[in-house]
Amino acid sequence: MKRNLFALFSLLVIAGMLLAACGGTATEAPVEEPATEATEAPATEAPAEEEPAAPADVSIATFDGTSLSVPAEECNGDYIGAFQSIVATDANTVTFTLCRSDPAFLSKIAFNVFGIYPSEWLEATAGDGSRTSEGLERPVGTGPYVLSEWNRGESITFTANPDYWGDAPEAETLVFRWSTESAQRLLELQSGTIDGIDNVGPADFDVVASDPSLSLNERPALNVFYLAMTNTFAPFDNQEVRQAIAKGIDRQRIVDTFYPAGSEVASHFTPCAIPNGCAGDAWYEFDVEAARAQLAAAGYPDGFSTKIFYRDVVRGYLPQVSNVAQDIQAQLKENLNIDAEIVAMESGAFIEESTAGRLDGFYLLGWGADYPHITNFLDFHFGAANPQFGVQSPTYYEPMVQGAQIADPAEAEPFYVEANNAIREFVPMIPVAHGGSGTAYRADVTNQQASPLGNEYFAVMDPGGRDVFIWMQNAEPISLFCADETDGESLRACEQVVEALYSYEVNGTATQPALAEACTPNDDLTVWTCTLRQGIKFHDGSDFDAADVVATFNMGLNIGSPTHVGNTAAWEYYDYLWGLMKKPGQ
Repeated sequence: MKRNLFALFSLLVIAGMLLAACGGTATEAPVEEPATEATEAPATEAPAEEEPAAPADVSIATFDGTSLSVPAEECNGDYIGAFQSIVATDANTVTFTLCRSDPAFLSKIAFNVFGIYPSEWLEATAGDGSRTSEGLERPVGTGPYVLSEWNRGESITFTANPDYWGDAPEAETLVFRWSTESAQRLLELQSGTIDGIDNVGPADFDVVASDPSLSLNERPALNVFYLAMTNTFAPFDNQEVRQAIAKGIDRQRIVDTFYPAGSEVASHFTPCAIPNGCAGDAWYEFDVEAARAQLAAAGYPDGFSTKIFYRDVVRGYLPQVSNVAQDIQAQLKENLNIDAEIVAMESGAFIEESTAGRLDGFYLLGWGADYPHITNFLDFHFGAANPQFGVQSPTYYEPMVQGAQIADPAEAEPFYVEANNAIREFVPMIPVAHGGSGTAYRADVTNQQASPLGNEYFAVMDPGGRDVFIWMQNAEPISLFCADETDGESLRACEQVVEALYSYEVNGTATQPALAEACTPNDDLTVWTCTLRQGIKFHDGSDFDAADVVATFNMGLNIGSPTHVGNTAAWEYYDYLWGLMKKPGQ
């Protein structure tokens, strides 16, 4: 059906194409000023009667199969999304028109979450409120591997795509397995039953390095582990309490005790290797006496009771999950007389609840770079739309919006100084560590990887001439519809199947063309024109073209589209990195 859309709409598209980007400077929706005491969330009492439900967000997008757009005037209204339009100007060209400059456009567009699906498949697997099981577990893309079988609880098997447009995969079959225990992963690697593992245990780095049959690959620490709180729950609604906790945790002790070589205490939320990541003042020093005094002044001289939530999934940013949880529990009691009950949660439920800001205690979470730009760390976590930490503060998200539009890091630095200092003052969370991590392989595996982005690309790795490459990671994917996932184990699996317009170089962070031959901007970086590769087929045999690109972004951005259904229904990356095509309900 999509093949006929170009003939039906070509005149309309050409006549309606934008010749310039959105004008004006008021690119952000108006925000309410915080109360005079900005350190406190407003107190609320139980209503005498049931309050009416909050109005639903309103979709303002128009989609006709080859064009996705919002009215031009919305770029200066309540709509805070990035895109004014995404238009298939012909079968092999897509034009993205932005409401404001975005120098990180290519870095974002290369992220696999924005991989392209066939438009017919998106329609066929759009269930009632979520993707069908076929859509969640059997993605159709253009990548080097095709998903063959997902044996829940045990393994996922991929087979080489016989029609792949690029170089054929080195191994005909790729198998993903998983284990939460680093010792178990290493034991299987040593016994030769698998070819590679993720996240070598901190105590096992020397073991792998000294074994001639194995090879250790250390991953740069482009990540952060943080101790989070949600300020819509007392006592975390009190900024003085949050600051006291920030001063009362010995972060150096955690890094020294539980992290491998190459790790460091986080001076800022964003790793310093990323431009402007460490602009502004460093985080609070550990000071027990100051922390106790501040907590007492805030009204909690005897501490309080709460919980510590976590999921038992190892990450490069958190290599010993339960041990770190227990240490933080002990520190809170010893340093601040805070009693914290540890609560382990299933991974999917933990992500869902923390994402929505529904966890009423501390929780352990972290982040690994998806693309090498500060917006990936700050804009995702601290943007106005993200409810994870509760009520976000304009003291940091407003300068973040300004900084994100500036290509030159030196010119953008003052805005990131302001944003980082405001985050430090407001304390939506406590950055603890940038964790060193590593992968290990059998020594005869060639093109070994420990991607700084955690997106190892297995098609180029040769498992010593064998037909099957077996990889063991920390956990089973949650789903394989990664447009609506943030889970690292899920995203790595999707990387082998679904491709975006751009990609990152293997084992690196530089962008390179993928499904697009090139995406070129206008002078002010508000219009990006992408020329697509021709002759590419999806795994289901359908042809890839510009209509699929527009349909994919319609699925992710347009809350009024019947295809805007996923797994979590959070659409975190589409929302926090681009902004959904909506405005607050009337």
